[in-house]
Amino acid sequence: MTPADPVRILVAVPALNEAAHIEACIASLMAPEAEMARVRIVVVDGGSTDGTQARLRALRDRFPNLTVIDNPLRLQSAALNRVVATCAAPANDILVRCDAHSVYPRRYVLDVAESLLARDAAVLATCMDAGGTSGFQRAAAWLADARIGSGGAAHRGGRISGYVDHGHHAGFRLDWFRRVGGYDASFSHNEDAELDHRIALAGGRIWLDAGIRVAYSVRPTLAALARQYWTYGRGRARTVRKHRLRPRLRQMLPPLLVAALLLGLPLAPATPLALLPAAAYAAAVAMVSLIALMRMRRFCGLWAGPAMAAMHLAWGVGFLVETGFGHPGALPDYPDATVTASRRQAARRPGGRTVSG
Repeated sequence: MTPADPVRILVAVPALNEAAHIEACIASLMAPEAEMARVRIVVVDGGSTDGTQARLRALRDRFPNLTVIDNPLRLQSAALNRVVATCAAPANDILVRCDAHSVYPRRYVLDVAESLLARDAAVLATCMDAGGTSGFQRAAAWLADARIGSGGAAHRGGRISGYVDHGHHAGFRLDWFRRVGGYDASFSHNEDAELDHRIALAGGRIWLDAGIRVAYSVRPTLAALARQYWTYGRGRARTVRKHRLRPRLRQMLPPLLVAALLLGLPLAPATPLALLPAAAYAAAVAMVSLIALMRMRRFCGLWAGPAMAAMHLAWGVGFLVETGFGHPGALPDYPDATVTASRRQAARRPGGRTVSG
């Protein structure tokens, strides 16, 4: 790939109460410092109260290319828009989106920019690899990267690069970002898929680079995982309503499951057959736990079934609630999962296996 001129790149880092992580994040983005010193990095702070702002002032003394601005709307979607509107210089034509709760490998920003410039694409997406330290997180991570958990989304643990309908946002061509009006700042979740839809309508394409990967830690508890997927379901419903889309089958299965379960309970006294959907799903939950137990070879794999139920049911309920009672305001903003980016840049061997560079 042709090296990207650092002057062309603008990096946006939304942050809110990230005192424990912001120093490591910015320090990691600065490698290699000789090149990255020419890249403008903008942290958009949503009103942190935990000491993040003091740490950012110290970081500005260390890294003169670091800028800090306020984000009154607090949402990440608004933060990205604000960076483009107020900080983009005439020389900037690439926007790289990073997370404050992350530690990035050497050359991450440059790799994203170079991959984007090498393709006829408006957006550069990366694959996400789920992980975690607790037994529950490891089981939920195994599920999240499996088709039954991700619904077959290409950016969830995928290994094949190519053009996709949607993926985890890493970089944008700024002319395309401006052309479609940036993110919808009323979205706190699913804002990336909503933007991808508008870019596709305008004729832009999204390239998924499976050689640049983002490792993230799933929610630490069953309740936290359910809250996350509740907001995902609501966000998807808002996108469907806004653009009058016909949801895909994989997106309709969780709401249909929830509807079948809710209808079956009151009908059960009259006809026990109404409980068949609940019995079938309970069997599926048990089967997933057993499969995870055998494949992971750890007892923590038994958490995979409950994690699947939390993901499917919470997503389905969120979708139905937003469809029936949604309003145009933003969704509640829950903290993002711990994210750690890891680049496995280079060589693709036969069979689709990614080899670390």
